[in-house]
Amino acid sequence: MTDPETLADRVREGELRLHELEDHADYETAATARRLLIERETDASLETIGEYAFPAEQAEPNIENMIGAAQVPMGVVGPVPVDGGATSGEHYLPLATTEGALLASVNRGLSVIRSAGGAAARVTKNGMTRAPVFRVEGVAEAARTVEWVENNVDALREAAESTTSHGELLEVSPYVVGDSVYLRFAYDTKDAMGMNMATIATGEACEVVERETPASLVALSGNLCSDKKPAAINAIEGRGRSVTADVVIPGEVVEERLHTTADAIAEANTRKNLTGSAKAGSLGFNAHAANVVAAAFLATGQDEAQVVEAANAITTMDAREREDGTTDLYASVSLASLEVGTVGGGTSLPTQAEALEVLGLRGGGDPPGSNADALAEIIAVGALAGELSLLAALASRHLASAHEDLGR
Repeated sequence: MTDPETLADRVREGELRLHELEDHADYETAATARRLLIERETDASLETIGEYAFPAEQAEPNIENMIGAAQVPMGVVGPVPVDGGATSGEHYLPLATTEGALLASVNRGLSVIRSAGGAAARVTKNGMTRAPVFRVEGVAEAARTVEWVENNVDALREAAESTTSHGELLEVSPYVVGDSVYLRFAYDTKDAMGMNMATIATGEACEVVERETPASLVALSGNLCSDKKPAAINAIEGRGRSVTADVVIPGEVVEERLHTTADAIAEANTRKNLTGSAKAGSLGFNAHAANVVAAAFLATGQDEAQVVEAANAITTMDAREREDGTTDLYASVSLASLEVGTVGGGTSLPTQAEALEVLGLRGGGDPPGSNADALAEIIAVGALAGELSLLAALASRHLASAHEDLGR
């Protein structure tokens, strides 16, 4: 077995490339050799980066040119009280972040939600998308292509589903722009986030479209999907899971626990999250939903770049007057495109798998898709707690003092 020093020297001398080290040594030795090389080239110490608690080969499907692991502090909030369509009861939610005060704020919101009897949550839509773009001669050929697609969805479904034992093609939505035809395929990918599944399946279906229509495939992704980019289509049509969580907080709880009123929180939400966001041209109308989503993604092995779509959230806060004159607070958060899974991708890494075990959601659910739905519902309630806590802090003018108290 070649030792790390020799491998590092061979890369430095140009005999090997960084990505070829696993062809000459085991994964652990290859990672060590890369660290040695980088330390020599940069004078940096990679001692901490090289301290990780899993075999390097377990990360092989997830990364190339591995040198170690990034260690992000992980905490837990909860229990999160959820009355959902896929889960019910209380769950601890692991969150990984470097932002001090975030978990304390979410926990405060969850405590208030718990006092109100818990939050309801439902996945209202599910569909992972991939949208290839085709070239045609003009609008006449575009119309012929769209007509064929609309009349032959079953043929496309057969081709797409031949590539997967789990995914189901739900629909194909055509869009025409001049001599370009976009077909937005949407799939039920069960407990997988499903981006790779959707891509492979769509590639097979594209061969049928090219064979049966005048259209020629230009790119398997035409950005109408839309993956890892701010996009109104995801805010409107959804991508992955569309999930909403809501709760009614009694007025006395708002005053005692949040030190403000339902009317004040509702006004802050309207002027900040709705009017302010509209003036800014924002696609998301919320306070900081992406904060909780990002921390949950890092903890549970989701694709962190898809926090972009997860920020497509709308928060509503309304004051509701009871017959006795008391004013309660209705609070909700609706995430249009929360792309999560409990199998595949980073969910199989040991740390992230343990975090999913904390939630009781590691692996596939019974029925298929139920674990990913449950994860979406729990994250949505966590995001709702974060919205509630931050808006209350703003309405009571306690935001700055809270950060000062926590030394953040």
